[in-house]
Amino acid sequence: MLRIKRVPTVVSNYQKEEAEEGDGFTGGCGRNCMRDCCLPGAKLPLYAFRKHDKIESSEKKDPPFAFLDSLLLGEWEDRTERGLFRYDVTACSTKVIPGDYGFVAQLNEGRHLKKRPTEFRVDKVLQPFDGSKFNFTKVGQEEILFQFEASKDGEVEFYPNAPIDVESSPSVVAINVSPIEYGHVLLIPRILECLPQRIDHESLLLALYMASEAGNPYFRLGYNSLGAFATINHLHFQAYYLAVRFPIEKAPTGKITEFNGGVVISEILNYPVRGLVFEGGYSLEDLSNAVSDSCICLQDNNIPYNVLISDSGTRVFLLPQCYAEKQALGEVSPELLDTQVNPAVWEISGHMVLKRKQDYDGASEDNAWRLLAEVSLSEARFQEVLAIIFEAISCAATENESLPDEDEQDVEDVDDALNNGSHQNAVVAGKQECIVQH
Repeated sequence: MLRIKRVPTVVSNYQKEEAEEGDGFTGGCGRNCMRDCCLPGAKLPLYAFRKHDKIESSEKKDPPFAFLDSLLLGEWEDRTERGLFRYDVTACSTKVIPGDYGFVAQLNEGRHLKKRPTEFRVDKVLQPFDGSKFNFTKVGQEEILFQFEASKDGEVEFYPNAPIDVESSPSVVAINVSPIEYGHVLLIPRILECLPQRIDHESLLLALYMASEAGNPYFRLGYNSLGAFATINHLHFQAYYLAVRFPIEKAPTGKITEFNGGVVISEILNYPVRGLVFEGGYSLEDLSNAVSDSCICLQDNNIPYNVLISDSGTRVFLLPQCYAEKQALGEVSPELLDTQVNPAVWEISGHMVLKRKQDYDGASEDNAWRLLAEVSLSEARFQEVLAIIFEAISCAATENESLPDEDEQDVEDVDDALNNGSHQNAVVAGKQECIVQH
């Protein structure tokens, strides 16, 4: 059993040290939480998004309600005025590090104040939900900004005071009281089902819809699996707004194949962390299925990973990693460990959240590259993981009875590449691999 000690991030004002937690709250807790004691008669704002069949660019969308600016940021600012955050994130120093990629460094000394290191198991990606530990049903309703659900009539709608439907287990958007950036929130799918931190088809599609509804390329969502620096085993995504491109979004990519539903799968090139990029697709569901099938494959094979959703939900980065495993095995240098940087999705994407002023003052592209190189799988291991992923998504495609002829050809091409021992041959017939410079 591999374990590491790290300071957990406090995401809710009701979060406690695990050692202080008992069996949970009793009836009439008085905290206005999301449990049976406080849910009867409770109401929260509801944003109902329109499900659409095709991927649309942000220029084509004209929703009747300005989702990102008017709702999310407006509600977030309201919580700021009510003093619900642990610190003022706008006071944190931030700079773009000189270099080819433009890594972003932030000095955030408030995220880990007054917290002691906690032991986390890092060798098991899938772990059962444990209601005795902190989970999002224990947050206060004042920390929840709104419910986020698909519209029943196909139109974008907003209800400022909607009942909480306990039977349907609503998905909600809540503040992160230890924000990395302005507008830092948590998307918690089907919160009352108490799902463990594992991606499924429905939750990943919901996250893509949130990115699509925001319609802003600077609003991204991220996901950390257990073993890849998720510390709360209750299904959630993170999201925030950063008005510069992440370095990983600038990295060139090499096309591997065009797969189910027109989804293009590429490999990230010339970047310290090896990974895949999924983009395109005839519909948001096509893209979601390709990504979620790959995530489920990694989970089932006990491979920790991170996910970045960018470009308004049209581009998804999948990043298997091994830093926590190396840390548990004593294979990470003391110099890197002393920085206390936990390389989760934001750090891997190039937003380096630093806890010490000396690290911020000395931040350089070389230092960022050195840290992230420790996160990445080796080339040999990455090729093994690629083979596992492509076999899994090929099997998922063949199980779809309505698979078009062209998609059947995609499956055959990937299978041929696997049999030949190289993913470089896994391309659709008549389509050429290329390097795309972003």
